[in-house]
Amino acid sequence: MTRKRRNHSPEFKAKVALDAAKGDKTVAELAQKYNLHANQISTWKKELLENAAMIFATENHSGKESSEEVDKLHAKIGQLTMENGFFGQSARSLDRAQRKSSLVKSTPLPIKRQCELLNIARSTAYYQPIGLSAEEITLRRMIDEIHLQYPFMGSRRIRTELAKNGHSVNRKRVVRLMRDMGIGAIYPKPKTTLANKAHKVYPYLLRDIEVTYPNQAWAIDITYIPMAKGFLYLVAIIDWYSRKVLAWRLSNTMDTSFCIEALEEALKHYGPPDIFNSDQGSQFTSTEFTQKLIEHNVRISMDGKGRWVDNVFIERLWRSLKYEEVYLKAYTTPREAELEIGNYMVFYNEERNHQGLNNLTPDEAYFGRQRYAA
Repeated sequence: MTRKRRNHSPEFKAKVALDAAKGDKTVAELAQKYNLHANQISTWKKELLENAAMIFATENHSGKESSEEVDKLHAKIGQLTMENGFFGQSARSLDRAQRKSSLVKSTPLPIKRQCELLNIARSTAYYQPIGLSAEEITLRRMIDEIHLQYPFMGSRRIRTELAKNGHSVNRKRVVRLMRDMGIGAIYPKPKTTLANKAHKVYPYLLRDIEVTYPNQAWAIDITYIPMAKGFLYLVAIIDWYSRKVLAWRLSNTMDTSFCIEALEEALKHYGPPDIFNSDQGSQFTSTEFTQKLIEHNVRISMDGKGRWVDNVFIERLWRSLKYEEVYLKAYTTPREAELEIGNYMVFYNEERNHQGLNNLTPDEAYFGRQRYAA
């Protein structure tokens, strides 16, 4: 029996995208609510955020500047340019998953023609798998806990640990879940993060440099936050010298916008650092993100191959946050997670002492206060 293709109206897509942009529910909850796949919701949310500015464009389209024949000719030229540009030249260098992700349903170029140019089956473009099950959510949390306790473990050893706890899982599934969660074993290896090849990658600037004062160097990273239903992504920016969390944001999708929001908040309240370090994830190598740093004359640094120690300070933050806050609770809504994590960040900055800071808190180290000074 042939499965009937689902065609969603623009109104429905806008409704779902707006619901996702609100951040009141996880993507897993929205997928169940609207009977959609989580990836589809993430795509619509991204399209909404990227094209929202077009609503307020002041360009006047009322007048006709050319005849109907010229319009048709322009349309044909545009179509041929698109086909011979990206689709014609790039399709051969992409794997099947990348070619599928290259489909653009909002373009005038028909999906059928795009599939032909990308050499993929048309049924692939319309396939919508089911959302996350309760079993997969539990499995993701277990993988996250194992990774936090044994960050050096790869997919094989994590699969073994899962088996010890009564969960027999195929290693390929563990690899897929770890990739979706944005985690990987921490040890010297050739390549730890998959970056967008179209983005510029900056050199690592902190090798053999001693960080001796606040705002000399900042670091940023993203981690996975398990929920009672679904999951969220948390991005945080810390000051290397004091370990102070300067800004953070939660999102139900791993996109660039919430990373930029955190960066803008940190720059607004603490001024620009000398050096800003990140991994080579596509969120941090994107032009939108790096341009913010360039505008403030910040030197951009990115982790080099095999430099697993570059993220140690922020990995310690994730470990403390999850063992002292996240794993002790089961957040039911993103708003609850935001409130509770916010309370913990205040505690972490203002009250939690660090042996590496001579038992000072991050705030005391950052602002130069001596705890027992007269």
